[in-house]
Amino acid sequence: MLMYPKIDPIALSIGPLKVHWYGVMYFLSFVLVWAGCRYRASKIPNSFMTNEVIDNFVMYVIFGTILGGRLGYCLFYRPEFYLTHPLDILKSWDGGMSFHGGFIGVCIALYIYARKIGHKFLELTDFAIPFVPMCLFFGRMGNFINGELWGRFCSSTFPWGMVFPQSGSMQPRHPSQLYEAFCEGILLTLVMYLFTRKKRELGQISGVFAIGYGIIRFFLEFFREPDSFATGIVQMTGLSLGQLYSVPIVLFGIFLYTCGKKFADKKMAE
Repeated sequence: MLMYPKIDPIALSIGPLKVHWYGVMYFLSFVLVWAGCRYRASKIPNSFMTNEVIDNFVMYVIFGTILGGRLGYCLFYRPEFYLTHPLDILKSWDGGMSFHGGFIGVCIALYIYARKIGHKFLELTDFAIPFVPMCLFFGRMGNFINGELWGRFCSSTFPWGMVFPQSGSMQPRHPSQLYEAFCEGILLTLVMYLFTRKKRELGQISGVFAIGYGIIRFFLEFFREPDSFATGIVQMTGLSLGQLYSVPIVLFGIFLYTCGKKFADKKMAE
């Protein structure tokens, strides 16, 4: 049995300025996408993803991730609280970002950008999405540093069961943040690397990511403590909010994998 290593959520303080580890993790994620896209573009002759396009692309990703992720958490997970405390929506440094909301936000932002530059939405997502799993890795490590989103109770004999005192209990729990960091981050990165070694039809790379993430997230939710404010839905369905929101992600991924190219060609022809 392990004890959660209390980590100061503030990475750096300069006078009144406080840099939180959570923000550092997001910064590293965006740098990774930017550097990864530039490297990949350099390996593709005459790629439309020029340095200028990539720079603008990353700005759209940042905007979509932060706005979508934060609003998604507030509206999908705790609408009653944030509708009565709207200013707390701005307190993203306290945690509370939804992948599902960020996913929607990025999709909307990239759809707008794709139309602006005259390319297909799936051309952008297929190009950049192999780097997203490691962004999820950084995000889950941010959750762990914040000491949030801990797992369900486990046996005291479980080798890596961890006590999270901030949970209000001294019983060991699954360190679900680390499970997610490994599976959503490292494992899914390996899947995407192996899948992208061959040329794929438009939409299939994005589809595999969505399917892989949705399945992994659905499974790992069995080890993660359900949100205390969603007990009604959990009791009614037997599923957590994370699982319920992962189902449409998987279905969307299946659609992209099977019909993405046809749909994109049809939209461009209109």
